[in-house]
Amino acid sequence: MKLVRALVAVAAFVSCAGVFLSGARSAPDKVITIGFQKYGNLILLKGRGGLEGRLAPLGYRIEWREFPSGPPLMEALNAGAIDFGHAGETPPIFAQAAGVPFVYAAYEQPAPKSEAIIVPQNSPLKTLADLKGKKIALNKGSNVHFLLVRALEKAGLKYSEIEPTFLAPADARAAFEKGAVDAWVIWDPFLAAAEAATGARTLADGVGLAPNRQFYLATQKFAEADPAAVDAVLAGIADIDRWAAGKERTVAEKLSPGIGIPAPILEVALKRQTYGVSPLEAEVVADQQRIADTFFGLGLIPKQIPVSSIVRKPAS
Repeated sequence: MKLVRALVAVAAFVSCAGVFLSGARSAPDKVITIGFQKYGNLILLKGRGGLEGRLAPLGYRIEWREFPSGPPLMEALNAGAIDFGHAGETPPIFAQAAGVPFVYAAYEQPAPKSEAIIVPQNSPLKTLADLKGKKIALNKGSNVHFLLVRALEKAGLKYSEIEPTFLAPADARAAFEKGAVDAWVIWDPFLAAAEAATGARTLADGVGLAPNRQFYLATQKFAEADPAAVDAVLAGIADIDRWAAGKERTVAEKLSPGIGIPAPILEVALKRQTYGVSPLEAEVVADQQRIADTFFGLGLIPKQIPVSSIVRKPAS
């Protein structure tokens, strides 16, 4: 009887262990690493949650990684350090020219007022033509790079007639305030913060010059291996878009602690933002191709690139 009871106990233990292990196997065992910047819908999606519920049935858990701007995020895509992320119009152009294996997954509607060329409040510069020979700060390869090029074209100036000074936003802000540069090309929320702190004047924003779209990007490997997971991420972004639209004050209060910018300033920036994630249409691809062709003509990228060749179609 002792032997029988022992065998029953062992059987029960094995059965319980099997249930436990089965449960463990049912938990998400794949990882999607998402790169985000301090401003934008991905950081809001991270904070509010909801994406986990869409990805768990597909066997994924999420790891989030923060980046200061689009160019280093694209470098992470190239290295395989992230599977998915977002950037403005220009970083994907430089990345494709450099051979980064990624695809355009979707885009947000244009927000041309969310980027601008600004000068100090008391600057003698009054028009875009006054930029000739001046030192202009910008983040190389960021979305504002194309805005500067287009603004110079509008003023009848050549890119070679200004002195670009490539600085990250924090360094550019310091140089701007010290008078080490004559103008600064920058995007929100840094734009709104500079306006509030320094009274900076806008020479031109993106209206009529640069659409200023945000793009969602995935590595080719991830997009090909699990297209349903890419679509699930985009659906999660669409959810947060619908929630955030028209709630500038609420969104600003949620973002403020993580960004380190007061909520009232963020609210100004958010009112210039747009919402609505969509697959890339022909017009959007054509606009990106125009940027690529412009940069190749200026010698800013080493070769011509076909943007349409890396535009992903939805899985469903």
